[in-house]
Amino acid sequence: MRHVIPPFDVHRAAFHFPLRFPWLCSTACLSFGERTDRSLSKSIRPGRLLLVKRPGLTQLAESVAPEGLAALPSAPSPSASAAGQEGHHGWKQNLADKYALEFGGGASIPTDKTYITWGAGFTVGGGYNFSKRFALLAEYQFLDNKLPGAIIAETGANGGHAHIWSLTLDPVVSLFPKSSNDVYITGGGGFYRKVTSFTDPQEEEYCDYYYCGVTTVNAVVGHFSSNQGGFNIGGGYQHRMGGMYQDSKMKLFVEARYIDVLTPAVTTQPNGLGATTVAAGTKLIPVSVGIRW
Repeated sequence: MRHVIPPFDVHRAAFHFPLRFPWLCSTACLSFGERTDRSLSKSIRPGRLLLVKRPGLTQLAESVAPEGLAALPSAPSPSASAAGQEGHHGWKQNLADKYALEFGGGASIPTDKTYITWGAGFTVGGGYNFSKRFALLAEYQFLDNKLPGAIIAETGANGGHAHIWSLTLDPVVSLFPKSSNDVYITGGGGFYRKVTSFTDPQEEEYCDYYYCGVTTVNAVVGHFSSNQGGFNIGGGYQHRMGGMYQDSKMKLFVEARYIDVLTPAVTTQPNGLGATTVAAGTKLIPVSVGIRW
């Protein structure tokens, strides 16, 4: 009887061999895989995609363009001039955000009505925001207050007023800088000038485009003045206006300050008027409403 040896089937052998000898296959495959990984890691070229799937070993993948296709061009990098322009504008914007401006006005209230009475005034300021919490402002303030009747009567005039203007440095400290409703404290000092004037009604001629006439004005008939230092301290409430994330720079504020102008005591006859005496020190409480950037 003849034994027929079937032809060797490579595919069947590759399929059945691991099933019959799993321990031998796993050892051989692992050894072969390690050598293959080392050889592949040296032969991988950019632009090719290689996947190795094997239990127990890490999957290796590298993305590349297929053979015969050109790689897609990378996104162009910004030119030096464009980057420079962007950085230049960004620097300007950051610096502009640091500038601070304010304008406000309101009533001027005396603490003692013996030598000065009620009035009004305004404040203009500008400075630098060191942070959202701290700013330093240079402020110009002008106050126009009336004089009490007793002081005016001593000189024999019919009216009078006191003008106080100042240039001061005033830090502003915000207590709730991240909130749209904020409370702040402020104060400072600097140069103050006070001019006390007495007036009488006088007739004055005036002319416009069509005709001339005579009117009555309160003309200054006598005055005295002084230059000195002074200080102020106070606080206020401010509300940030607008901004999607409450990041607007414009704020509406209401504040009150105590001002002490270190004026000297004066006894004088202003421009030949009657003698009058004014005690040292001028103390006021201006209350202002305004806008700050």
